[in-house]
Amino acid sequence: MLAERQYSICFIQDEVRALVTRGSIGRQQQIYSLSRYFSDREWKKVGEVLETNEYLLRDHIGDLIGKEAWLND
Repeated sequence: MLAERQYSICFIQDEVRALVTRGSIGRQQQIYSLSRYFSDREWKKVGEVLETNEYLLRDHIGDLIGKEAWLND
């Protein structure tokens, strides 16, 4: 039997940042739109972590991943 993946808010934020960077999802979309990138089982766990960290599914992706920091060259 495969070990179940443990989800943390940091893991979720990193995954979402990658989706935004690739252009797969926009910062203004609702967090709920992430559900299509997870299986039903995974999405249930992700939802629990989000709820524990006081995120609502209607919040924007940008609220979840925060502001992007750009370093000046």
